[in-house]
Amino acid sequence: MALAFSKMHGLGNDFVILDCRTRPFALEAGDILRLADRHRGVGFDQLLSIHASSDASCAFGYVIWNADGSRSGQCGNGARCVAAWLARDGAIDGAPTRLMSPAGPIEVTCLEDGRVRVDMGEPDFSPAKIPLNAAAEADSYSTRIDADTIAFGSVSMGNPHAVITVAEIARAAVTRIGARLSSAAIFPQGCNVGFVELRSRTSLALRVWERGVGETLACGTGACAAMAVQRKRGLVDDTVDVQLPGGSLEIHWQGAGQPVWMTGPASFSFEGTWHE
Repeated sequence: MALAFSKMHGLGNDFVILDCRTRPFALEAGDILRLADRHRGVGFDQLLSIHASSDASCAFGYVIWNADGSRSGQCGNGARCVAAWLARDGAIDGAPTRLMSPAGPIEVTCLEDGRVRVDMGEPDFSPAKIPLNAAAEADSYSTRIDADTIAFGSVSMGNPHAVITVAEIARAAVTRIGARLSSAAIFPQGCNVGFVELRSRTSLALRVWERGVGETLACGTGACAAMAVQRKRGLVDDTVDVQLPGGSLEIHWQGAGQPVWMTGPASFSFEGTWHE
């Protein structure tokens, strides 16, 4: 099998992009695992396939697979890369464009400075929609991980997130706590786990353990989730710079009833063909 692909990244959160607008997506879970292998395949955090959209209001659609072959509901860095890929192909221009994501329609705009602005939708704090096993919506929940009681906020940004506030981001137990909470029973579909340090009302530092992937250099929905949880608590302003290991994202949310807007870069790495 010869499979043409593009390799891209958003702040180091890396992707393989497949053009499936005129051909069917033919990979099985095992193929995705082999392609994701950073030693024997190409390597990526997520695989993104671009398709024709069945919704007339959307120019194109895309589907997201994690490195372990599982499906993902949304990926903010991936959405920016899809938009940049379509713009380079000449399929979209600098005007706001609707795309159909696995979580529903989103709006993307390719800016003149090379960044991409994405309407990530309104955050959903309802436990049933996250989903989260909790009796009622709250600003903070808790669960036991080993001998520790872990307090966290939670929200859906098209995929489930737990947000843990830490004093020092460099010392956060991302691997130990992230891996356990990501698959804890309190989250019946698993979750992404963000560790956030509040630096000011306009600045956050964030590391994210992504379900099905592990810790990544950046997570767009994680940045949106971290900002939304702290904004709902009244701890940050409506525009926040989120510093991730791979770089910075600008997140804007005015509050309830409004969408979260994410702005950041999307970069091309190389083009290739995978043979197996």
